[in-house]
Amino acid sequence: MEYLTRRQGESLGTWDSSDAAEGDWTEFFTALRWIEFSMVILSIVGSGSIIGYTALQRLIRTLEIRPLFCLSLNDLLLAFCWLIGVLFYGESFSARNIACYNVQALAQVLYTSSFCYILNYTWCLYSDMRTRVHATLNGTSCQAVTEKSVRLNKILVTSSSLVPVVLMVPVFCVGNRYRCYAPYSSSCLLLHSEIFELNYTNIMDHKTACHTAYLYSNVIFLIAFLFTLLGLVILLIKTRFFYKKLVTLTGFLGDQQWAKITVIEQRALLYPTVFLFCWGPACILTVVKLLNPMTMNRLFIVLHILQAFTAASQGLLNSIVYGWTQRTLLRHMKHKTKTHCDADTQTPLLRFQKRLYNSTADQLKISPTV
Repeated sequence: MEYLTRRQGESLGTWDSSDAAEGDWTEFFTALRWIEFSMVILSIVGSGSIIGYTALQRLIRTLEIRPLFCLSLNDLLLAFCWLIGVLFYGESFSARNIACYNVQALAQVLYTSSFCYILNYTWCLYSDMRTRVHATLNGTSCQAVTEKSVRLNKILVTSSSLVPVVLMVPVFCVGNRYRCYAPYSSSCLLLHSEIFELNYTNIMDHKTACHTAYLYSNVIFLIAFLFTLLGLVILLIKTRFFYKKLVTLTGFLGDQQWAKITVIEQRALLYPTVFLFCWGPACILTVVKLLNPMTMNRLFIVLHILQAFTAASQGLLNSIVYGWTQRTLLRHMKHKTKTHCDADTQTPLLRFQKRLYNSTADQLKISPTV
C-alpha cells in the first residue's frame, strides 16, 4: 500500500494522503515513532554508559579519552533531540510548529557536530601513531611532540562544536524570520518531517527564502557526510601505514605486533562501515527528496523505516565501536590515573620504597605485581 504520495500541481512536494487512507498515514508515522523511541532509549543507555564510566573513573581530562567523551556527550544530546521529537508527535499546543522546526534545526547542528567528533576521534588515533613514528626516527621523546599536539586537539574539539553552529545560523534565522514552520502539519519526528519545505506562504519572498534554507541545510548535511566518510577512510589507511612503519623500525614482528596490525585493519573497515550504516539511508533519502521523483513512493517508505532504525541508533553503535571495543585503553587509563592518585597521597618514604621494589623486580625480570 502506498502511504506517501506527492500532491499534483504543488512545488517541492508536501506529502498528501489523498490516495491513501488517513488511518494508514497515522499508522505509518506511529510505527516510525515507536521504532525511533526504542532506538533512542538504547542510544541514551549506550552513550550514557561511556560518559558515566569516564566520569566515575576520572578519565575525562586525559588526552586519550577526551575525544571519546566529547563524541559520547554529543550523541547523548542528539538522542535527547530525537526523544523530544518523539514526545512531540501527536501533541497539539500553540508553539508546536515553532518548537518542531527549531528542534529539527538543532538536531542538524548535532548531526554535523557528531561527524566532526568522529573525525576528531580518528585524527587522534592517527596523530598518536604518527608521533610515535617521528619520535622513533628522530630518537627523541614523544612527550615534546605530544605537548604540541595537545593544543591542536583542543582547537579541533572547539571547532567541532562551533563550526556546525555557525553553519546552521542562517537556517535558524531564515526559518524563524519568514515563518517556514507555518504549515508544520505532519509529525515532529526528526528527519521525517517536511522541514524547510515550500508552500508555507503565498508571499513569493517567503517561498524563496524557505526554499533556499531547505536546499542549504540539505547540502550542508550531504557535504558533511561525504567529507567525514572520506576523512575516515584516509586517516585510518594512514594510521595503518604508520603502524607498519613503526613496527618495521623496531625490527621485530611478534604475535603482539601482528595482533595490533590486525586490530588497526579491522578499525579501517569497521569505522566507515558503522558510519555508513547509521547515515547512509538518511543521505540517500535526502538525495531522493532533492531530486524530487514522482514515482518512488515505496522507496520513500523503505528509506524512512531504515532511517528510523539506523540514524537514531548512532549513540548505541558509537558507544560500542568507539568505546567498549577500547576496553584495554580504558583499563590502562584507569590504572594510570589510580597510580597518580596513589603517588599524590603517599609519603616520600613510601614512594622511595616503591621505586626501589620496582627496580629490584625489573632486575629479577619479574612483575612487581606478582
